[in-house]
Amino acid sequence: MSPYPFDTLLVNAREVSLNDVLQQQATFHDAFEDALFSFIREWHSGVEQFSQHTSGSTGTPKTISVTRTQMTTSAQLTAEALGLKAGDTALLCLSPDFIAGKMMAVRCFVSGMKMIAVTPSANPLEHPGPETIDFTAMVPYQVHDILRSAHPERLQQIGALLIGGAALDDESLAMLQPFRCRCYATYGMTETVSHIALKRLNGPDAIDDYKTLPGIVISQDERDCLVIEAPHFEGKIVTNDVVQIKDAHTFAWLGRWDNIINTGGMKVMPEDLEAEIGKLFRGQKINNRFFVGSLPDRKLGSRIILIVEGHVPAPLRETLMTRLREQLPGYKTPKEIFVVPRFQYTGSDKINRKETLKGLAGL
Repeated sequence: MSPYPFDTLLVNAREVSLNDVLQQQATFHDAFEDALFSFIREWHSGVEQFSQHTSGSTGTPKTISVTRTQMTTSAQLTAEALGLKAGDTALLCLSPDFIAGKMMAVRCFVSGMKMIAVTPSANPLEHPGPETIDFTAMVPYQVHDILRSAHPERLQQIGALLIGGAALDDESLAMLQPFRCRCYATYGMTETVSHIALKRLNGPDAIDDYKTLPGIVISQDERDCLVIEAPHFEGKIVTNDVVQIKDAHTFAWLGRWDNIINTGGMKVMPEDLEAEIGKLFRGQKINNRFFVGSLPDRKLGSRIILIVEGHVPAPLRETLMTRLREQLPGYKTPKEIFVVPRFQYTGSDKINRKETLKGLAGL
């Protein structure tokens, strides 16, 4: 059983009896509530193994089993790092189909935080709730939408906010700076049972690198990819994330090894190039999502291309190409710009680069 000290959960602004959930007497109003109640019953019944789909951070996406002990230890590490305690309030606004959503529920039960659950949406703070939320986790598009909503100040009611699943765009990052809410980027994956490192994004304690949670040991393989050891899983997890290790507890994430483009004998990290192109986009006041990819090339082996989502008028596209040629080294300059109506996305709202690139064959 868990040390959850409350008789109820606050679910979509309704007080729901925990006992009713456990006895299958609570009425669910949508698929999110159904999935949440089902997981809560599994957890309280003592289930030891949970099946979870991976996103491919360590290779081909697959289904793995995570244990109750792993999830409990992970929750304890987060609580220790952020100072979470019994009686705090925690907002669950991610799907329990994914490890991030499940772990928010587990943190409530392990640490004794009052669970406030809302069906995942672009703006989980749209409807006013409790005056204070001590802890929550969101994906970047939710933070993006809250910052541009009619009431971005509602972020002020949050004590600590974890932002994971993808990188937050630079404009949103700049908008976060005045908020007193402690905002952190997370590094982790299903295989590590949620995050193993945090990066403070705002305030005087903001940093450029990730700091590992207590007990995490990091190293690199021959590709310079991150290797992780942790108290809640056996052996080592070898990732496909290229990193620079600064010290025993600090690393900088550089990009994905499997995204590296070899063009004319030069290796280009798309994520690094995207950061440079992002500055150009902001200068031109372009808010479209984009990413850097490649297509086969008889001369270069692979040629770099820029793929942009949405609509970009032809004159602006020509201006972009001119600016790219002016500001980037020749070998890093995209040879073409492709504009597509909408990218392909994964279930967790990450851009599916491979599937989006496949669609270019018809353009």
